[in-house]
Amino acid sequence: MPDFTYETAHGAPDVPVAGMDEVGRGPLAGPVVAAAVIFRRIPPPELAALIDDSKRLTARRRELACDALLNSADVEVALGAASVAEIERINIGQACHLAMRRAVARLPTRPKTALVDGHRAPELPCDAVTIIGGDRLSLSIAAASIVAKVVRDRAMRRLAQRHDAYAWERNAGYGTAVHLAGLRDVGVTPHHRRGFAPVRHYLSYCAEAACS
Repeated sequence: MPDFTYETAHGAPDVPVAGMDEVGRGPLAGPVVAAAVIFRRIPPPELAALIDDSKRLTARRRELACDALLNSADVEVALGAASVAEIERINIGQACHLAMRRAVARLPTRPKTALVDGHRAPELPCDAVTIIGGDRLSLSIAAASIVAKVVRDRAMRRLAQRHDAYAWERNAGYGTAVHLAGLRDVGVTPHHRRGFAPVRHYLSYCAEAACS
């Protein structure tokens, strides 16, 4: 389980330390979403017990943890996103960093240090420390992973109501068999990432078929 060790090593909670993570690097559709989380006090045990790497939690547990974080007076949460158009223009890696920068910019308190999941950090207006596997080690990074995942999943469920052929409410835009079947049967929406291989291959096939 993640704990508060990395945060205290950088002065938290006396010094503002933000945990950061992004969700949506791999899907074929939808935005990438990042979250930044600052614990202004050491998280109480009942809150800490809800927090883990978002991938290790059920959807119900993520929702409960997200609501607890958003409703806590001692937790600052901010979100940032990069659109499909931005992903196509600057590539997915840069779009993830753009979403992270936007999340930090929206925090009520500017952090002195940002703990970033992974091995690369964006340029930020504060010190940045990368932690590989940080969502399993740091409470604030794990909290950020939960909030980003819940918010993005909710957005994909809303999109699924308008584009019901792809089962985005179940796969969040990832390239499952149902999603690929929808792509083949219905085609590409404005929310698809045209530079990602399955979508790109479909568009190439359609272009070749039209010319033959």
